[in-house]
Amino acid sequence: MPDERLSYYFTMASPWTWLGHDEAMALCRKHGVAVDILPVDLADVFSISGGLPLPQRAPQRRAYRLVELQRWRARRGADLNLHPKYFPAPADRANCMAVAAVMGGLDAAALARALMRGVWAEDRNIGDDGDLRAIADAAGFDGAGLLAEAGSAAVQDRYRAQTEQAKAAGVFGAPTYVWRAEPFWGQDRLEFVGRALAGETEPIALPEEA
Repeated sequence: MPDERLSYYFTMASPWTWLGHDEAMALCRKHGVAVDILPVDLADVFSISGGLPLPQRAPQRRAYRLVELQRWRARRGADLNLHPKYFPAPADRANCMAVAAVMGGLDAAALARALMRGVWAEDRNIGDDGDLRAIADAAGFDGAGLLAEAGSAAVQDRYRAQTEQAKAAGVFGAPTYVWRAEPFWGQDRLEFVGRALAGETEPIALPEEA
C-alpha cells in the first residue's frame, strides 16, 4: 500500500543501528517504502523490557558482543571502532536533533547517519554540544538551529511519545524495524525485513500472551 511506512526505532548509541543503517535505508529505497525515523530513549525501553546497559551485562555477553561486532563490521564493510573514545555517551541530545530534523521536514536519516558515524567511526562525542554542531554542520545541516530545537518542549514531547510508541509496539532493543505491525529486532534481521517489504512473506504479529 502506498501509505504504508516502515517504523525504524533506534538510538544513536547503538553500534548495531550504525551497522545496519545504510542497508535499511537501501531496502526502503529499493522497495519504494517510506520510513519513519524514530529515535527513542533506550534506557526507558530497557526499564520495562529487562534490557541492561552494556556495563551491567555479564562479561560473557560483553565479550561475545565484540566478536559479533567484528563479524558484522566485515560483512557490512563498515567503519566501526570497537572501543569508541566517547562511549558510552548520553545520546538524548543527538536523538532529539534527529527528531527536530523530522519535525522540520529535513533528511533525518542523513543526519542520523552522520551522528552515528561520529560516534562509531570518528571518535566524536555526541554528549558534547560542540561536536554535535560540528557533525551536523559538516553534513549540511544547521547544527546550532537543530541543537536549539532539540531542547524545545515540542521536540522533547515528541521524543517521549516515540519512546512510548516503541514500548507499545513491543520494542525492547535497537534497532527495531516494524512493518505491518511485525517487529524485526536487530540489523541481522534485515534480510527478513527486505522479504517483508517485497511482499514475499505474510506479517507475523506479536502474540497477546507469551
